[in-house]
Amino acid sequence: MATLICGSLAFDTIMGFPGRFAEQILPDQLKILNVSFLVPSLRRDFGGCAGNIAYALRQLGGTPLPMATVGVDGADYLARLKSQGISTQWVREVADTYTAQAMIVTDRDNNQITAFHPGAMAQAHVNRVPAAGDIHLGIISPDGRDAMLQHAEQFHAAGIPFVFDPGQGLPMFDGAALAHFVDLATWVTVNDYEGKMLCDRMGIDLAALSRRVRGLVVTLGEHGCDLWEQGAKTHIPGVTVADPVDPTGCGDAWRGALLFGLEQGWALPRCAALGNHIGALKVASRGPQNYQVNAAELISAAKATEAASVRQYDV
Repeated sequence: MATLICGSLAFDTIMGFPGRFAEQILPDQLKILNVSFLVPSLRRDFGGCAGNIAYALRQLGGTPLPMATVGVDGADYLARLKSQGISTQWVREVADTYTAQAMIVTDRDNNQITAFHPGAMAQAHVNRVPAAGDIHLGIISPDGRDAMLQHAEQFHAAGIPFVFDPGQGLPMFDGAALAHFVDLATWVTVNDYEGKMLCDRMGIDLAALSRRVRGLVVTLGEHGCDLWEQGAKTHIPGVTVADPVDPTGCGDAWRGALLFGLEQGWALPRCAALGNHIGALKVASRGPQNYQVNAAELISAAKATEAASVRQYDV
């Protein structure tokens, strides 16, 4: 079973600030904000939601098909995907533009400030979800606005179940558009902040939202995640990381694990437990695509975590 991953391919420039943002920003002076951070460490990584999710899914033994756009500087990324055994069939090169770029500054508490140049991602809507083939699962992750809207419609028209993962793209959509995404989708994944924004814009709560899809997952960082199914909430405990290094791409790693579990036909608690374990593994490594996975060990750990999950209440 192949999974079509709609989202961005990007180059991430990741810088480390050894202090705390909160100590450098004066809350009462935001109207004249002018601040700079000395960043002694800098690295450039392959990133973007589609690339990061595909990397995690492939590490676990899944079959990712990223559908994205790259610019004139994208040859290295295409070679990287191929070296990982990831098909570039659905990656389109766009002339006269750059591949999307993210500039990320992380402070000592793992808070992040990000600037993002969309580049070729702005043309992602020229790609179309195929109506037939070996694609049986999909995900809409942050991408160009038109691409997210059109790909959701195309997944639905093709009868392909998909995950709606709005991420940092969520602010682009009003309540009506978000409700339309939810009604087309099979599953929804958000972090706790995004979950609050999504519910506020739709005018509902998480329990009501979960009744409109097969499953809703709200990730909670180190605290694990809450899984909602038809109004019932199950908490999947987090995984302790002894030495956290870099949170960049953690959510995408989690989503790759979710997709792997769905490819295997697992119940959502086991999918989510696997996501928590691979997310912890990623946090202990710098960059979004530099960790290595022992799939058998992670799957075994996910089964044990699933058994410890707690259904808290029915609403």
